[in-house]
Amino acid sequence: MGAPLKILMLSSEMVPFVKVGGPADVVGALPKALRRLGHDVRVTMPCYRSIRSDQFGLTLALESLEVPFRHEIQTVTIRETTVSNVPIYFVDEEHFFRRENIYGYTDDGDRFILFCRAALEFCRAIDWQPDVIHAHEWHTAIVPNWMHTIYRDDPFFASTATVFTVHNLAYQGIFGNRILEVAGIADQQFVFPIMPEAGNVVDLMGRGVAYADIVTTVSETYAREILTTEYGEGLDTLLRYRADHLYGVLNGIDDDTYNPASDPYITQNFDADHLDARQANKIALQEKAGLEPDPQRPVIGMISRLVRQKGCDLLAAVFDQIMDLGAQVIIVGTGDSYYHEIFQGLAAKYPHQAATHFSFSLDWLQPIYAGADMYLMPSRVEPCGLNQMIAMRYGAIPIVRATGGLADTVMEYDPRQETGTGFTFFPYDPWPLYGAVARAIQTYQFTEHWRELMARAMRADHSWGASAIRYVELYERAIDTHLANADHIPPPESPLATSDPPR
Repeated sequence: MGAPLKILMLSSEMVPFVKVGGPADVVGALPKALRRLGHDVRVTMPCYRSIRSDQFGLTLALESLEVPFRHEIQTVTIRETTVSNVPIYFVDEEHFFRRENIYGYTDDGDRFILFCRAALEFCRAIDWQPDVIHAHEWHTAIVPNWMHTIYRDDPFFASTATVFTVHNLAYQGIFGNRILEVAGIADQQFVFPIMPEAGNVVDLMGRGVAYADIVTTVSETYAREILTTEYGEGLDTLLRYRADHLYGVLNGIDDDTYNPASDPYITQNFDADHLDARQANKIALQEKAGLEPDPQRPVIGMISRLVRQKGCDLLAAVFDQIMDLGAQVIIVGTGDSYYHEIFQGLAAKYPHQAATHFSFSLDWLQPIYAGADMYLMPSRVEPCGLNQMIAMRYGAIPIVRATGGLADTVMEYDPRQETGTGFTFFPYDPWPLYGAVARAIQTYQFTEHWRELMARAMRADHSWGASAIRYVELYERAIDTHLANADHIPPPESPLATSDPPR
């Protein structure tokens, strides 16, 4: 490892301030791990209405920051706090960010363009020059594009490299050409033939992939999958073009937050050496779900968006057969009304074995991890997945489809070799799913083998330590790439600059 790096992390969400999807967990944990490695990492995110100053100890960092926006100047306020010695900066502007919801507005493109530009201008205001900007998802994908356009000849950012992380390729930030006016790059033509941009369509995520010095995604298997037409969501040609700069880095979980030995949100604390204590959590979960408390009956938990991508169609197709195996199934989450109706009907059909709770309320999440015997993730696509890692940490044995990060973190149980941490299947079909559930329930009948499986899963290391070291290696590679290309990038007015992003 070289000298300590100055790392600016940009994200639209972060635990503990706001969480809609997986990026919030990553940005909540990775900076802390990087800080422990000695790096000066700072995070910038929008200041949403739900982020209360009194709750999180926000203080004023800069009252008025002037930000170029829509060919004008927009004034924003910057607030700050710290989490585990990591400075967190919040871009605060009443109209754009203090709304009821985080996403879902017609001007979302404008909102996050303003956020990103403010984050960069704030670095200048406090004279803090990042070595690397780590941008997450489409909301921040404009930043690598800017580094080769409006900031290309800016001495302040001349040595700043960019890393762009794709968490889920399905959400790309598709807007009309007007977004280029908002971003201040409408005069920077982008005629790269393998980009899925045509007519009045701008793909912000595609631009992040095209221009970043290094592109990462959240597991090694997903990094290979997105090079294919099946998983590439229309960007596979571009991703193959940039494959030499694409890396999969498995997400981790925060061991401090997800620790059954100290978790205040479960009925009884326990660890891998005291598994008997876990039984109280199972009984409490069965009672909470309105099911008959029975320590001998296997309980399968599932916390998920209730959509086809998460394999809900597979589960619905073999639900009756899973009931015949004698299991109890508890489903928590929200999604398509179609699946709400299906699973609600199945819960009514099997009132002693099945229960649903259509929300993501926190008072259900940890009890599922700590009380279920098995944890189900039959996803069609799962870039990384954190739930299976959390479940293992709490002793809930995962049953997963071997795709994306699920394939990288859950190893098939082998009773002869006494290896593995769960049960897997691959063909996207209901019967392989049923087979994996049946194998799990059969193994559950052998108490000693099951306890050994639980202990092995709980002791598996899914912390951020190794992944943080890998990110540092990629930050250093991004810096080398950026400096190596600095003298070879054509100026904005050159036709070459409008044809090819950096290789």
